[in-house]
Amino acid sequence: MGESLSAGMQWLLGTACGLLVASLYYAQPLTGLIGPALGMPPGAVGLLVTLPLAGYGVGLLLVVPLGDLVENRRLVLALVALEAGALALVSQLSNAQAFLSASFMVGLAASAVQVLVPYVTYLAPEAIRGRAVGRVVSGVMLGIMLARPVSSMVAHLWSWRTIFGISSAAMLILFAMLRMFLPPRAPAPGLSYRALLLSLGDIFIHTEVLRRRAFYHACMFGAFSVFWTAVPLWLSGPRFGLSQSGIAWVAFAGVAGAIAPPFAGHMADRGFSRLGTICAMLLASTAFLLSDLALATPAPLGLGLIVAAAIGLDFAVSANLVFCQRAIYALDVERRSRINGLFMASFFAGGAVSSAVSGWCYSRWGWPGVSALGVAMPILALCYLAGERGAAPTPSGEEPRQANAA
Repeated sequence: MGESLSAGMQWLLGTACGLLVASLYYAQPLTGLIGPALGMPPGAVGLLVTLPLAGYGVGLLLVVPLGDLVENRRLVLALVALEAGALALVSQLSNAQAFLSASFMVGLAASAVQVLVPYVTYLAPEAIRGRAVGRVVSGVMLGIMLARPVSSMVAHLWSWRTIFGISSAAMLILFAMLRMFLPPRAPAPGLSYRALLLSLGDIFIHTEVLRRRAFYHACMFGAFSVFWTAVPLWLSGPRFGLSQSGIAWVAFAGVAGAIAPPFAGHMADRGFSRLGTICAMLLASTAFLLSDLALATPAPLGLGLIVAAAIGLDFAVSANLVFCQRAIYALDVERRSRINGLFMASFFAGGAVSSAVSGWCYSRWGWPGVSALGVAMPILALCYLAGERGAAPTPSGEEPRQANAA
């Protein structure tokens, strides 16, 4: 594969990743509409959010490692086609069990994101790899951040089913674009699929950079999930009294934080990944402290403080993701898909657990309890980072090789 990555290819990869990952989050603000339409009891509507995320987690562990075994372009196209079909089913089904099964498949197929992101590392020269990863990760973060407000707006204008139909059509267009422009990438011959899966545990245990970076971002993405799980509850409550569309506009404002990845990538390329990681962790905790000020200020100013906190937090989490991926992609190229799958599954689990704990904290202690949890998670990661061996960055921005234990 040639050592080149055009601006058009970066745009295509970023857009593809954003569209795929967004499908995991469309249902989150719509559970109050989808559950009754499917005849689901109130206690079961959480499955509408859980099943796509569970499918994504399974895909990270069982599908993404295939990127080290089968031709990547073919794998991506198969997953995008599956995504289009699953979303089309979700837009039409009225039976709850069938809907949830299709939602699981939506998540499974969306794991194509983590086959596409490493494409950047195969195409981009070492000197600009961090910046290239940053631009594509911007697409991932935009997909995550825009999915909720966009689905809320579409449901407000038309129907909750419409967003899934639109997304299915977008997947068909994406399939055609990737089929035309995505270059093939065949991994080196090696392990069988069974051996590939059995190697995951050994890779995780013996790769310190992977373990550390997975923990760092599990804490950061956990803080992100804590904030965005609880803040709609706070904003819709008596303190602010925002409608669904008002909450959507707050989420839109938070998208400004997605400008971080290109800057983070440039820092990583210059060898400042560790410093950037520390700054991102401190910014994330500071964002929660800023949101606490909204508790004692008039509602309009308080709302502005929450928006500022959302932008700061989203900026910190987006930047940290780039620093982490830049570090893990400097590891063994022949195991890159497995390493990436393990990294994503680890921090995804942190986000899932944190979302559940966030709702519990809000119900017991309100926003102060949520904020305390949000402050603590990046600080915990920072304490772990303080014990990192061989911390000095290399000129290329990679983690030190002595910490990369094979």
